[in-house]
Amino acid sequence: MGGKFLLRIEDTDQNRFVPGAEEYIKESLNWLGIAPDESPWNPGDCGPYRQSERKPMYMQYAMDLIEKGHAYYAFDTPDELDAMRERLTAARVVSPQYNSITRTQMKNSLTLPEDEVKERLASGEPYVIRVKIPRKEEVRLNDMIRGWVLVHSNSLDDKVLMKSDGMPTYHLANIVDDHLMKITHVIRGEEWLPSAPLHVLLYKYFGWEDTMPQFAHLPLLLKPDGNGKLSKRDAEKHGFPIFPLDWSDPNTGDIVAGFREAGYLPDAFLNFLSFLGWNPGDHRELFTLEELVEAFSVERIGKSGTKFDINKAKWFNEQYLRAKTDEELAAYLIADVEKEGLTVEASKAAQIAHVVKERATFPADLWKEGRFMLIAPSQFDQDIASKKWNTDTETVLGTYREKLLQFSGEFTPENAKSLLEAASEENGIKLGKIMQAIRLAVTGVGAGPELMPVFNIIGKEELIKRISFALETLKVNS
Repeated sequence: MGGKFLLRIEDTDQNRFVPGAEEYIKESLNWLGIAPDESPWNPGDCGPYRQSERKPMYMQYAMDLIEKGHAYYAFDTPDELDAMRERLTAARVVSPQYNSITRTQMKNSLTLPEDEVKERLASGEPYVIRVKIPRKEEVRLNDMIRGWVLVHSNSLDDKVLMKSDGMPTYHLANIVDDHLMKITHVIRGEEWLPSAPLHVLLYKYFGWEDTMPQFAHLPLLLKPDGNGKLSKRDAEKHGFPIFPLDWSDPNTGDIVAGFREAGYLPDAFLNFLSFLGWNPGDHRELFTLEELVEAFSVERIGKSGTKFDINKAKWFNEQYLRAKTDEELAAYLIADVEKEGLTVEASKAAQIAHVVKERATFPADLWKEGRFMLIAPSQFDQDIASKKWNTDTETVLGTYREKLLQFSGEFTPENAKSLLEAASEENGIKLGKIMQAIRLAVTGVGAGPELMPVFNIIGKEELIKRISFALETLKVNS
């Protein structure tokens, strides 16, 4: 829409403050290539961007609501609040609330004499400031995704706006900050939809209805089976990440897996996220960030929850991985090779990457699938050996080895294939019957990429060594 992305750190709830969380948010956005136009680390005209740094101004807005009759002081202690809820529960009230009915029985500036209220305030007695929700009033909200939402005020409670520690709650701080920062669109999860009527009322009470932002409440991400909201526990249970980066809990030391460390490419991850609850209206699935900006519209976001399909995330990763050049993939491979204490020339790494990339989902798979091209097998898949290794295999491989020893031309995949076919024909043995055993002899396993390019990458001398080792080892073990 040609607007600006402002990033605000909402840290008004000090009990939920987590050390390192802000840096984690910053690093996650950087990894995805999403750069806020204004943020704590890239300030502009709308700062400060941490709500804790904006704390002094919130009280004046709360006082404004009190003066207008839309908020009040409440002096109830935690024990008194618990007692109120217990009374309501005993009276079979389904959802015990501090609301337009129960507030008349509580200790607040609506029920206490004015002099007593002033005395309590002057003495420093703890208090909170609550919004005064009217009785029997309809609150309407035109959500960009869900259309008109109608809520009766009797279902709302008198939420706390200012806490006893002097910090605002989410409800007050966000309304004030969105107004001051001239926010035009608030896009958030549907679990915030029940709070939206309160926010609409606050805009009305402040006299800011004309500049109230548009709201869009996104559908929930559901478990893979579609039953219930996706959680960290579900991800751990099924063995997939739901955090962008690895996160180490500063309190417990527990590590939650991240997409980056699991091997997902940022472009693929972003593309996958965009399709959770949205579609472009055609058959396209692969979008760059710039193409997403062009194609995206809030109107095409669905209302119902969407299943979190990790296999689709893997598919996206495969597409983006395979779209990279062999040289780009070689960089991943070289890094993993060096971790093993080995070395490989960039040109050879590119050749290996080219051969195995169709079998790779993550960058680490390039080394996993291609390591046998740098490290000769010291043992063989015994299950394949017991089923496929036989005298026909030994006969053809023995002849093939001799032909390789005699061959003096340029060793290419085509030459490697023609020599093997010649060895097969000379012995009257069909190549198709023994190809898996030949693969076993050279790679140690029974499946993998196309063999002739592999032979070429390994090279003639190394191929001869591996055939000799297999003939000796598997013959002895047979």
